[in-house]
Amino acid sequence: MPLPKGYSFRAPSAKDHAQYTETLKVLTKVGDISPEQFQDVIYNWEKYSDIYHPRVIVDENDTVVATGMLVVEQKIIHTCGKVGHIEDIAVAKSQQGNRLGDYLISSLTEIAKDAGCYKVILDCSPENVGFYEKCGYSPVGIEMGHRFD
Repeated sequence: MPLPKGYSFRAPSAKDHAQYTETLKVLTKVGDISPEQFQDVIYNWEKYSDIYHPRVIVDENDTVVATGMLVVEQKIIHTCGKVGHIEDIAVAKSQQGNRLGDYLISSLTEIAKDAGCYKVILDCSPENVGFYEKCGYSPVGIEMGHRFD
């Protein structure tokens, strides 16, 4: 699936701090993240780039309008296979409907395949199941959680 005209797909950088955190607010609570904290996280992602595959979509002004993350988990099962976890898919409200989410999911899924993952999984809210089904995903099992906040 091609990216719509006027948009680019890339890894985030430290300069994306304000736009990246603002975009994530459509998904969940972000908190007060300083530029230094953001830069430390970017550094960590870059240091462990075989595990962390963060991506953003930017508009023609290089403004972050969508975010996504693929985390590659090394397993013992499946002959020391790898599982991809898609996380933090967020598209700015003003950009929803432009198929940016579709592009993110498709691209992160392809990165997982190229990394040798035997499957890719994600969690979503019930109201987003239809979107992910259109992207080729299907409900499997039940998500469980134990929160500490």
